[in-house]
Amino acid sequence: MKSIGEEIQQSEFSDAYQKLGINILFTAAWFGERNRLALKDYDISLPQFNVLRILRGQKGQPMSVAGLCERMIDKSSNASRIVDKLEARKLVSRRVCDKDRRQVDVVITDKGISLLEELNEKVPSFKTIMAKQLSSKDAEALNFALDQIRNQK
Repeated sequence: MKSIGEEIQQSEFSDAYQKLGINILFTAAWFGERNRLALKDYDISLPQFNVLRILRGQKGQPMSVAGLCERMIDKSSNASRIVDKLEARKLVSRRVCDKDRRQVDVVITDKGISLLEELNEKVPSFKTIMAKQLSSKDAEALNFALDQIRNQK
């Protein structure tokens, strides 16, 4: 097992907090790269995969593009453009909202659901990767610590 210092070939850090920050960023990029490689053969990006998973979680209920933006992991992604690309591949469909005709809702199609089922076999899950190294109790503690970092005032 390599430490973060070994991974980035840096032997000293200014303190444990700097090391932790770099470790979090490095590990997030590491996960992202593993997922990107798994999605490559399907010509789908990580943000597109994220949108499809959000819509699948809606269980057939439509969601606005603004709602997608709020729930996306990468908030800087252009959700409208992502939806355009997914719609062109018939993985999602758009329709005018029944309650507000100015709003466009998005739903995942059967083809989109089928693609996600196929991708479940290919994309390494967090559980598959982490369960080899962390107990459930350790995972809960790490989740708590990360939530504390993000929710500081």
